[in-house]
Formats: sequence, C-alpha cells, structure tokens
Amino acid sequence: MTGGLKDGEKEEEFLHSPFIRKQGNIYKPNNKDMDNDSLNEKTMEDVHTKEIDLVNRDPKRINDDVVKVDFEDVIAEPAGTYSFDGVWKASFTTFTVTKYWCYRLLTALVGIPLALIWGIFFAILSFIHIWAVVPCVKSYLIEIHCVSRVYSICVHTFCDPLFEAMGKCFSSIRIRTTKEV
Repeated sequence: MTGGLKDGEKEEEFLHSPFIRKQGNIYKPNNKDMDNDSLNEKTMEDVHTKEIDLVNRDPKRINDDVVKVDFEDVIAEPAGTYSFDGVWKASFTTFTVTKYWCYRLLTALVGIPLALIWGIFFAILSFIHIWAVVPCVKSYLIEIHCVSRVYSICVHTFCDPLFEAMGKCFSSIRIRTTKEV
C-alpha cells in the first residue's frame, strides 16, 4: 500500500486503511531506516549524551534582551562631570569583577539545586502534557465529533424543512418604497 509490491506478494485487503506515515506503513515498514535498530538506539543515546557548547551558552538567544547589564548601562558620567580617571577605572574593574564572581558564586551554590528543581518541574509538566492533557483533548474531540454529528442530523431533520417552508411563504412578499412629497 505504501510502496510497490515485491515479486510473489499480493496486495492485502483491509477493512479500513492502515495508518500510513512518512516512513511507511507502521505494520510493514518499507523504509530501511525504520528497520535499522542501531539508528534508533543512536538517536536515543544522543539525547542524553549530546555535548554542550561551552563557548556559545545561549544558542537560541533567549536572554538577549534580559540580562545584558554592563558598567556603562548602570553608571555613566555626563560630559563636564567626570571623576578622576583612576576612580573611573577602579569603579569599572570593581563593578565588573564583583558582578562576574558573585554570579559564579551564586551559580555554584544555587545553580545545581535549581537545575534539579527545573528538571523535575519540566519532567512533571511533560508527563502531565503527554499522559493527561493530550489524551483528554483527543477524547474530547472524539466525543464532540459524535455530538456534532447528532446535532447536525437534528438540525437537518427539524430546522431545514421549517426554514425552507418559511422561506417559500415569505418569498411572495414584495416590499415597495415610495417617497411622498
């Protein structure tokens, strides 16, 4: 059904058409990639062992507009009101180094516990979505489809003749407007 028949094979007949997907029929895959178990194992393995990029730590740019705070964004001296150059340089260094090491210290102390908490949270969220939300929505859509069929039959049975008759009755009514002077 999804590909050509091989020599000696005859076409199977189904009461309903089997589920077809891009890779082929799930009952008789004709795609060699689907039969290759090592490819599936490699794909499953890569999810948990993929290497992280230590240089570009925000590849999807989710924090581009949020946390870019530099010295110039916080402290700025307008023209004519400059401090000593040594004070300006020391302030810049103090701000930058303090921000850098406080961030590192906070991530060392709180980063791993928060990563654990967020991992648990997103695991629970995924679990609820996969095992509760999607099945409930699918079930609702199946049930509402049955209700919509019954509703449609009722409308076509009772309302269509009524409105068709009313339309024929009112179709002979003519309205004429005249302007009185």
